[in-house]
Amino acid sequence: MAAPKLKMRLGDLLVHEHIISNEQLMQALSSQKSTGRKLGDALIELGYIGERQLLEFLAQQLGVPFLDISQRRIPAEVALLLPEVHARRLRALIIEDQGDSVLIGMSDPADLSGLDQLEQMLAPKQLKLAVVMESQLFDAFDGLYRRTADIESFASQLEEEYHQGNDFDLSSTFMEEGGDATVGKLLQSVFEDAVQMRASDVHIEPDEHLLRIRQRIDGVLQENVLKESKIASAMVLRLKLMAGLDISEKRLPQDGRFNLQINGHSIDVRMSTMPVQYGESVVMRLLDQSAGLLSLDETGMPEHFVQRIRHQISRPHGMVLVTGPTGSGKTTTLYAALSEMNQASKKIITVEDPVEYRLPRINQVQINSKIDLTFSSVLRTALRQDPDIIMVGEMRDQETVEIGLRGALTGHLVLSTLHTNDAITSALRLLDMGAAGFLVGSSLRAIIAQRLVRKVCENCRQNHQPSAQELMWLTNLVGEDVSELTFSQGRGCQTCQYTGYKGRIGVFELLEMDEAMMAALKRDDTEGFTQAAKQHPEFRPLALAAYDYARQGITSIEEVLRLVETVDVVG
Repeated sequence: MAAPKLKMRLGDLLVHEHIISNEQLMQALSSQKSTGRKLGDALIELGYIGERQLLEFLAQQLGVPFLDISQRRIPAEVALLLPEVHARRLRALIIEDQGDSVLIGMSDPADLSGLDQLEQMLAPKQLKLAVVMESQLFDAFDGLYRRTADIESFASQLEEEYHQGNDFDLSSTFMEEGGDATVGKLLQSVFEDAVQMRASDVHIEPDEHLLRIRQRIDGVLQENVLKESKIASAMVLRLKLMAGLDISEKRLPQDGRFNLQINGHSIDVRMSTMPVQYGESVVMRLLDQSAGLLSLDETGMPEHFVQRIRHQISRPHGMVLVTGPTGSGKTTTLYAALSEMNQASKKIITVEDPVEYRLPRINQVQINSKIDLTFSSVLRTALRQDPDIIMVGEMRDQETVEIGLRGALTGHLVLSTLHTNDAITSALRLLDMGAAGFLVGSSLRAIIAQRLVRKVCENCRQNHQPSAQELMWLTNLVGEDVSELTFSQGRGCQTCQYTGYKGRIGVFELLEMDEAMMAALKRDDTEGFTQAAKQHPEFRPLALAAYDYARQGITSIEEVLRLVETVDVVG
């Protein structure tokens, strides 16, 4: 195609059409010189024009269409006609293969050099140009240029190498150069795909005739099945070597960790192995160390909620608990609180299993039960280290609970976690674990309960009319008629991989102890404590907090229902 050209320079065109002023153009040109970015990017960054408005204007001037590809299903085999490295470099994506031509979307249609390169790479096909938002391009890149094909290719190659050697005990030939290199490439592709898809966990599960590799994305597992079941032992062996585990032990579970550099991300991998019927199952939790720690303001908590938590963690002594099931974001909240308290004037000691994030100035202790370095033994020693603040990874037994409570009673601020469903049952769990009521009532200051719910994809959000059953359930939950309210759900698009959801947000409930609650705990009156907690004017249960997000269109009724299945909904 003949590359389209603007009749005037972009800046002059925008001024001529009264979209920006001449003064704004001068400021953008000045910013462009200092940053080296393109003029359009400078205008968008300064807030003088929106990305969509700019691209629609460019498309009109060039006589080419502007396309919204977020709602468009693009076949992966079509996108792959242009290799990923070139697609990302040129900000270009093949949207349709029309036989002797291709429809290609670009975020900078005035990039004549890029167009020339695309014509050479895609010849003899003709190019038909469309303008696409850059943010939509990157979402499409992540979804279309996945490592699935690489994973299947390396898996097939690995199995073929061992078949040629007539060796089905993969472990015995694993250290040979060829097999080692191939399994390394296979695992690299697995991790690259997981990081690209924002997976929190990777599961490797051998079955009788196949191998499942599953990723937990936004809290839900997604599965990729490989027919090469025999390569599982080679993958597990390589992972054990990376984690420093005993490669000869296949009968007992093992835990380890290692670090990877994936596409500029420093990924800390926590690995657990378990013997199953057809080999060993491996689950790996991925922690992106390069992403940095969140502050309390960045956790998604409402502003008034953050202020109440800041008040609690600014107190000189007492215990603050963060509760919820595994994977509910407890560690993120604890580390956000620690980051705010991490000052030169305070001595902070943490007792963790494992240490997930390394923090400067904070004394972090890794539990090691093999040498009797337990929560209780370390906590007892930590109290003799003149700390101001102690963070205990988890209250697991009566001894740890009692030491922590006594530490909170004797002038220390103690932070910890519990695996309970909500804030009210967390206080009662301490009593069930054998802690004396007077200790719990005197030391406990606040309990934060939390969950993570999936966010409705912004690109394909649409109004949702609740069913009769949903309306009845919502009415019972909030105690009022909700039939006139509007809710949202995702239709499914390229951006969210057709799930209707993208990303997660925390749902929180905060229970702050008052005199009535503390008095009930001191006399072991669990029913009195429960009633006092539910009657506290600032207490809002998790179910209602999730409902608030659904009312705002942030999450769906489906997600609220999923959360409520695990908590007490009585307000």
